[in-house]
Amino acid sequence: MQAQAHNAPPRVAALHDLSCFGRCALTVILPTLSVMGYQVVPIPTALLSTHTGGFTDLHFRDLTADMEAIAEHFETLGVTFDAIYPGFLGSAEQIETVCRFIDRFGAEREGRTPTVLVDPVMGDDGALYSTYTRDLVEGVKHLASRAHILTPNLTEACFLTDTPYRATEQMEPQEARAFAETLMDHLERLCHGCIVITGITQKDGMLANLGRNADGSRFYQRTPIEAHAYPGTGDLFASVLLGEVLRGKAFSEACQRAAAFTAETIRASACLSTPTREGVALEWQLHRLVDSPRAET
Repeated sequence: MQAQAHNAPPRVAALHDLSCFGRCALTVILPTLSVMGYQVVPIPTALLSTHTGGFTDLHFRDLTADMEAIAEHFETLGVTFDAIYPGFLGSAEQIETVCRFIDRFGAEREGRTPTVLVDPVMGDDGALYSTYTRDLVEGVKHLASRAHILTPNLTEACFLTDTPYRATEQMEPQEARAFAETLMDHLERLCHGCIVITGITQKDGMLANLGRNADGSRFYQRTPIEAHAYPGTGDLFASVLLGEVLRGKAFSEACQRAAAFTAETIRASACLSTPTREGVALEWQLHRLVDSPRAET
């Protein structure tokens, strides 16, 4: 570890929206990955006064042109990244912008290829977010094919595979798992890397994640459903997952760690009586992520 102390922190390009109020996207990703020891370079896809969960009449600005200019400047500077992490996109036009970003900065350098984690932030509870269109959904499918790691929730997995959404919370555990396994069968044709389908709620009060390792093997992890739900938990899960993978953890172990930390933060947020629409209150939980040391490489 002493030899690593003099090295620059690994660098992550985060292509997500900036919602000024309500913890989600960049306001979750930046502190989470930073405390885990990574330099997060934000490339905002959109500027919102608040996130879209629980707020109305919000201000929204598409930042496609700015993204392209930022990438061009980075290229002139010779900036490199250890990971590229796209999430919420502001328009269908941004698909090509993000793909060009991956082409520019995702090539192998010095024997290492940047990890591309695509979090297809499109919807929840069977519905797309208000800013998403069918064209944008089709574009996210293309982007997902570029991913080394893909992290859809149950709703997003359905949209990515053109599968009618089913509310698994009404299903027995075996039926819910069978539905998720079918979704994974379809997702494997879209993405050949690691995949985790999150948010598989079940009738017995458990929440499951179904994962696929890069070698094709699968794992199924279940935890009790938390009594409260907050925006931003998907961003928190994906960020911790990416941080642990970059630390050298196995994908299944990284998923388990991300799920456990997210659950802990939800419980802490509830204890603080955090209003739901303000997002998960992660500030006093982030120190826990420092306790997991980077694996030796």
